[in-house]
Amino acid sequence: MSPSQVRASHILLMYAGSMRSSASRSKDEAKTQIESLKGEIDGGADFAELARKHSDCPSGQEGGDLGAFPRGAMVPEFEKAAFALEPGQTSDVVETAFGYHLIQRTA
Repeated sequence: MSPSQVRASHILLMYAGSMRSSASRSKDEAKTQIESLKGEIDGGADFAELARKHSDCPSGQEGGDLGAFPRGAMVPEFEKAAFALEPGQTSDVVETAFGYHLIQRTA
């Protein structure tokens, strides 16, 4: 049975044209950059440090921490990925209307 809520952090890379975006990078540039960050995390880089340096979400200042959230609080693609992770796991690249995300479940 799935949990009713999870706690997660994320790194968001917006691109020109994504929802609420102030970014000027192209969609292709954002995808290339997020895939590079995923490689760094897989290689042992600190997720929170990369979030502080690279995330376009205000949560980046908190290491990407979104706190705990229940089902229905996030857009479907994000929620599906977050709830599928075990604590400590990091998702593959997740695309939403806001851009590209890496999600790390923290609890």
